[in-house]
Amino acid sequence: MTARAWLRSAAFALVGIVTVPPFTLLALATFPLPLAARFRAISLWARLMVSAAGSICGIRYRVLGLERLPPAPFIVLSKHQSTWETLAFQVILPPHVWVLKRELLWIPVFGWGLAMLAPIAIDRGSGPRALRRMLEAGRDRLARGLCIVIFPEGTRVAPGERRPYQQGGAWLAARTRATVVPVAHDAGRLWPRRAFVKHPGVVTVSIGEPIESAALTPEEIIARAEGWIEAEVERLNRHPGT
Repeated sequence: MTARAWLRSAAFALVGIVTVPPFTLLALATFPLPLAARFRAISLWARLMVSAAGSICGIRYRVLGLERLPPAPFIVLSKHQSTWETLAFQVILPPHVWVLKRELLWIPVFGWGLAMLAPIAIDRGSGPRALRRMLEAGRDRLARGLCIVIFPEGTRVAPGERRPYQQGGAWLAARTRATVVPVAHDAGRLWPRRAFVKHPGVVTVSIGEPIESAALTPEEIIARAEGWIEAEVERLNRHPGT
């Protein structure tokens, strides 16, 4: 870790600290607006932070396969390595909501703004009730034309490591017959999980061929998504930034 990298990361963190309160007020002010309009307004903060990550920390990005995105709405099953993708997806993807643990909504200030984006917040310990909640809310969001982003590993996973893929997102896709889009990336290489210091370079986001879920079981959907995502992540790790 160099002093320059630490100073850049500190400056970036300061931008986040200073801008969260006013953007939270903006988020609360969007309450009367339709959800898609709310997303466009609130995602301005994510756009600011992605831009700041580029200009301050030197984290740029490129997207492969953007032309593969089908018309919205669809379900995204994505690798999860860092905070970067939760911000950048708001720039790259159509308006969307996340499936996330409900505890995130309890975070003061940040959670209030997050709640304005109508995420599908579930209690992971409630078993079948969590699935029913996800299905009910998922159908509602898709009916509104919003995509759904799910990280099937359930948490951030460091580059080179793997966790079992959970079937919740694939189950939701099978029940709603929504198209699934697998997404791989290598953001954790430059913005490691639980790390303060960010590193300059190019993040590659790779979008796979859509998976039509109508005739597939959840097991088949998750197997196809996991197979492509993990193979693509391995390829990106072998050829970073190329």
